Amino acid sequence: MAALLATWPWENLGSYKYLLYGPFLAQIVYLRMNEESIKDSWCFHILLLSSLRLIIHQLWTTYSNMHFLSLHRRVLHQGIDFKQIDQEWHWDNFVLLQAVVAAVACLIFPFHDNNLPIWDTRGLITALILHVVVSEPLYYFFHRLFHGDFLFTHYHSLHHSSPVPQPFTAGYATLLEHVALIPILAVPVVGPMMIGYGSVGLIYGYVLAFDFLRCMGHCNIEVFSCRIFEAVPLLRYLIYTPTYHSIHHTDKESNLCLFMPLFDLIGNTLNSKSWELQKQISSNAGKNVRVPDFVFLAHVVDISASVHVPFVFRSFSSYPYTTRLFIVGCWPFAFLAMLVLWAWAKAFTVSYYMLEGKLQNTWTVPRYGFQYFLPFAKKGINRQIEQAILKADRLGVKVLSLAALNKNESLNGGGVLFVNKHPNLRVRVVHGNTLTAAVILNDIPKHVKEVFLTGATSKLGRAIALHLCRRNVRVLMLTLSTERFQKIQKEAPVECQKYLVQVTKYQAAKSCKTWIAGKWITPREQSWAPAGTHFHEFVVPPILHFRKDCTYGDLAAMKLPDNVQGLGNCEYTMERGVVHACHAGGMLHALEGWTHHEVGAIDVDRIDIVWQAALKHGFKPVSWSHKS
Repeated sequence: MAALLATWPWENLGSYKYLLYGPFLAQIVYLRMNEESIKDSWCFHILLLSSLRLIIHQLWTTYSNMHFLSLHRRVLHQGIDFKQIDQEWHWDNFVLLQAVVAAVACLIFPFHDNNLPIWDTRGLITALILHVVVSEPLYYFFHRLFHGDFLFTHYHSLHHSSPVPQPFTAGYATLLEHVALIPILAVPVVGPMMIGYGSVGLIYGYVLAFDFLRCMGHCNIEVFSCRIFEAVPLLRYLIYTPTYHSIHHTDKESNLCLFMPLFDLIGNTLNSKSWELQKQISSNAGKNVRVPDFVFLAHVVDISASVHVPFVFRSFSSYPYTTRLFIVGCWPFAFLAMLVLWAWAKAFTVSYYMLEGKLQNTWTVPRYGFQYFLPFAKKGINRQIEQAILKADRLGVKVLSLAALNKNESLNGGGVLFVNKHPNLRVRVVHGNTLTAAVILNDIPKHVKEVFLTGATSKLGRAIALHLCRRNVRVLMLTLSTERFQKIQKEAPVECQKYLVQVTKYQAAKSCKTWIAGKWITPREQSWAPAGTHFHEFVVPPILHFRKDCTYGDLAAMKLPDNVQGLGNCEYTMERGVVHACHAGGMLHALEGWTHHEVGAIDVDRIDIVWQAALKHGFKPVSWSHKS
């Protein structure tokens, strides 16, 4: 059983807790319907101020997760994993609590009846004095109290359970802690009002500044230059830094202040390494960043999916991408972002995690799916990919894997263009499709003796056909090009060539119950499959699951090993901890330390080697978990 006031009264409501804002909104609507002014309504100001507080936390979280801007100034370098994201999901409970408390205060006390001016400088001075004299020492006292054995175990340990401070972590605490925080926040606001110095600007300004500084302290990005503190040494006791507060999350008995380290100095809890570490991170920004061992070079799918990244909506990106109503409201901003990226951006870091002690990065080429099909954009896209490869080579990255359309045959021959142009590359360029082929092939039951293959002369289709014919499986290869079919057939061992059969119509597979879709199959074309057919597929987007009397497999994907660390976002529509097989294939290249480029045609002889290596490292096909 939880301790008293350790849980929130609306905890079981989930997202329905936001209905508690309903009375505020109802009051505003009522005033508007009666053509009354809402600017003097305390309901309006509470609702507006709550919204602005949420926006501040979101903006700081966005900045904190913009690794392309802030990675070199991070204090703690581990990634934010799914566990932390889930436990901080309702970080904003305190905003709702304080909105309710403010509403009760407005009903009981007469402050809101006064016509407060927009601004009063005397109120600001009074608030600053009250903050220093009351709020700072009161917070320090409470914080130190919450680090006692009983209160820490039953209350404050929740806040410290987040391994990496984030702006949302600032609000992640128990009900009791936020009840204690209310007078700390209220005194500098209510005090000036009681002596006639209150103003609307002071209320908004102090509350938003309070949240701003709390988010800054938890952002895990050092935003201050050490030169500021060298020029004005006294300043280091008047304002804390993200480094200063991050130390508190690793050394819990030090750096307990709210915003002013002066009180840690007085209370003898100031960590002696605070300024040294701050100077080290600030002055060495960009010099001590660990070089990734592996880079997955992705691209943006479309405008809607562009918001499915940690620096836009952390919680949304922690689940597989699906179309949500709120995305519609993001379209204008997402469209503008697309134009900016198209005009000026280069490949940038989106996310990172650790696997077997190796740092894995995902970089994104600032191009959207539709742009890959614009003839005039081809040269520019290849230049973007080439620049990313050369950057990785310069940094010392071991392996760079091309994702999806970045390895399109018609674009760059599956990476051959770059390897041929730069023969002295130290970074290994891979497409990862050898593992994709292995996943598809090992999903086909051993007893199957005949398959129907569409997209049969593609890179993957060729490899699958050649591997299956070696297993004495008859492959009906759908293609209108006899020349391409015969070229593939000649690659097979002479005794296996008879198992490769060219077909030109879907009707040829009307008695075959194993279909492999490497090319889009319409519902009409699917109708030729007999009842009980299983559709394997490696076509993107996936085919429609039209037949109720048939079964459909998953896209080739692998579940990451259990020892992955710091992973907190999903790869497009993949489930948590699952990546496309080609992504896993590139990762495997780095883990195994293979020194060859994997570009162009798939080496059929390596399919089984790659498969066994994947299993050895703990990768598991998604189809296995679904079957179990």
